Amino acid sequence: MAAPRHLTRHDIQELLQRAVDKRFGQTRAPHPIQWLSDNDGIFTALDTICTAERLNVTPITTPAYSPQSNGMAEAFINTLRRDYIASADLASAQAVLAQIPEWFADYNAAAPHSALGFRSPLQYRSERSQFDLAESVS
Repeated sequence: MAAPRHLTRHDIQELLQRAVDKRFGQTRAPHPIQWLSDNDGIFTALDTICTAERLNVTPITTPAYSPQSNGMAEAFINTLRRDYIASADLASAQAVLAQIPEWFADYNAAAPHSALGFRSPLQYRSERSQFDLAESVS
């Protein structure tokens, strides 16, 4: 059975490495990307910052004691809990980890987001890219 535990900076560094590899299919982002986190020590540790920079990821932290700046992260966590974790197989850590790629695929490709006009992030990015391309041609 999976059991909760506190994350460490090593967990965050591994997460960063896996995320870049999964998203870009390589060990380094092809262009700088921003990574927003809070000011917790696991995110601001020197070796975590160095790992991020090695991956071409620019760490950005939310202002301390500013609940508004943490709203996007909280909304994402609440969506994961409501739409995915509530009906997930939580029997073991392996079972949970096996489901995560499907959750993210659905969240990015199928789930409508109110802030994006009820389109998925992939739909929004695709439409935005087409718009930007049309603007650059004209």
